[in-house]
Parts: sequence; C-alpha cells; structure tokens
Amino acid sequence: MKKFHVKKNDEVVVIAGTERGKRGKVLQVLANKERVIVEGAKIIKKHTKRNRNPNAPQGQIIEREGTIHISNVMLATEFDARAAKHPAPAAPAESAAAAAEAAAAETPNAGSLEPPVTDSSVKGSLQPNK
Repeated sequence: MKKFHVKKNDEVVVIAGTERGKRGKVLQVLANKERVIVEGAKIIKKHTKRNRNPNAPQGQIIEREGTIHISNVMLATEFDARAAKHPAPAAPAESAAAAAEAAAAETPNAGSLEPPVTDSSVKGSLQPNK
C-alpha cells in the first residue's frame, strides 16, 4: 500500500485544475488510482437508470463529488503557511482592466460594432425621401 501526503478527514486545498483554490475535507482516498474525493470540489452529475425498486421508480440525476488526482491537492495548513511566507503580489491585470473600463465609460458605443452616430446621419434619416 502506498503512503500519501493526505489521508481521510484531512482539510485540503486544490492547487491545480478547474477547481483550483477550493477547500474541503477528504472524504475518501483511492490509493490504487492515486486520487482523492474532496468534499464540495469537482461536482459531477450521475444519471441513474429507472429500476423496479419501489423507493426509486424513476430515473434520477444525482450530484456528487468526483475524483481529483492526489498531486493536485495540498494540506490546508501547509498551503496557509506558504501563503503567509510569500504574500501574493498586486496583480497588474486588475489595474489594466480598471483602466479599460474607465476608457469604455468615457466613449459611447465603445463595446458595440456599429459605427458612431453623427449629426449629419441623424438629420438625413429624419427627412423624408424626395
């Protein structure tokens, strides 16, 4: 049996993949597949077939947690210690986005593909055709 850095009931943070940044408790470790099931992360929909069971005569769509590779999770305590040691730098992309929004607010029709409306085109469209 392999030994891993996380075990059942540990608090972990997902550090890679589509669920990056989510925290949760390890519900199960699948040692043979090197994967873990984390509470609240990687929610999948499982479609169940209709059966003769009187408790569930109709088919259902069940939402449950999917598996995440064990290399994509880190203990929350280690993650917090690393974050405290190396604080994240200020993101320049946020300031660029704010500047783009300010420029868009100043110019009308900045987001549209239509040409800007001028006075001459408005006057011409209001007059009847001769």
